[in-house]
Amino acid sequence: MKDRQTFDRRKFLKAGLAGAAAFTIIPRHVLGGQGYTAPSDRLTKGIIGVGGMGRGHIDYEGRLLAVCDVDRKHMEEAIKQAGPGVQGYHDFRELLARPDIDVVHIATPPHWHALMAMAAAEAGKDIWCEKPMTRTIGEGIKVVEAVNRHGRMFRLNTWFRFKDTFYGLGTDVKPLKKMIDSGILGWPLKVTVSGITGYDWKFYWSGKTNLKPMPVPEELDYDMWLGPAPYKPYNPERVHTVFRGYWDYDGGGLGDMGQHYLDPVQYMLGKDDTSPVLVEVDAPQQHPDAVGSWRRIEYSYADGCKIILDGENRDKNAAYIEGPHGKIYKGFRSDIPNLQSFIETLPDPEPQIMTFSDSVKTRTKFALNEMNGHRSSTIVNMGVVAVRLGRSLKYDPLKQEFIDDEGANRMINQPMRSPWAI
Repeated sequence: MKDRQTFDRRKFLKAGLAGAAAFTIIPRHVLGGQGYTAPSDRLTKGIIGVGGMGRGHIDYEGRLLAVCDVDRKHMEEAIKQAGPGVQGYHDFRELLARPDIDVVHIATPPHWHALMAMAAAEAGKDIWCEKPMTRTIGEGIKVVEAVNRHGRMFRLNTWFRFKDTFYGLGTDVKPLKKMIDSGILGWPLKVTVSGITGYDWKFYWSGKTNLKPMPVPEELDYDMWLGPAPYKPYNPERVHTVFRGYWDYDGGGLGDMGQHYLDPVQYMLGKDDTSPVLVEVDAPQQHPDAVGSWRRIEYSYADGCKIILDGENRDKNAAYIEGPHGKIYKGFRSDIPNLQSFIETLPDPEPQIMTFSDSVKTRTKFALNEMNGHRSSTIVNMGVVAVRLGRSLKYDPLKQEFIDDEGANRMINQPMRSPWAI
């Protein structure tokens, strides 16, 4: 690993997020004009967070120049996998300071997503971010503002709205979108996401209570791993692959898989610019630290459309999509005669950019970007807040805040541990 003695690391870390602005950063697209890319016409990238997810994207779009991780073993493994010429960094701001990197892939736990995405936008980088987009609604609002203020391209890494067979349904989303837009099912619609469609895969992902403090492994900078999260003594249950079981970092199975399931529904229903107005929950009382399970979450929109997360798979015969005039079941079965033949006669949905490098080169928003990605992340985070509080909540999609519920609104913008702040 390259010697980094030119950096005073103590001063660097104390600077917090604002430290990124201490560097003179001139992005390559500025040097070369609008739409500039590398002479080879291949974008360059850096990955922040090279655990399992980050290392899995080493060979994805773009030429990898740098990786960053607070776990030395993760970083060394990533460099070994990537091959010669890839630089390793301990602090993400050092990676962002490189003017030769076009795209930053954020593959850290969700409690870091907002801070890193905003810093990347300020540094002139385009952003590929893992799901959920942000850990809170307020963080999502700030990411949208930063990405648009700095004119960046943003991709959220869930893809079912535009490609691949959707979990358990036997079809991709395109014909479902065409069918819904045609009005053949009537309106409003109810969408039930349950074990029928595979949602129970990580439904029971919960944290452990009464964790005992343990020594921090020599290779891990645990303080930097925590970053903006509240300090809790180290235990291996808090980090690497199992962090999702703790509210400080994610929201259990709902946080991990929710946006995969909910974003395509939002797209099919035409709700990319709004949010539900009501979330109702059936869940046991939650532990303040460890994520627990829940039984049912029901979202309602102003026009009467509903999304039901049937965690316990109570209604095994439920239709996936149900309207006044018809139903769609798992395996793309329907009670509407000749539905698939009818769908073939319908116009396709508006085209979407489905390759992020095309979005970066043309400066045109990706299919799942910061705007619609924030709205589907908001569905997840509304559910998280309702489950944690154990009560139903009304929501204002325009103001993006809960109605007449001070406790819920405090969870929209949660404090961060100093020196980190938005």
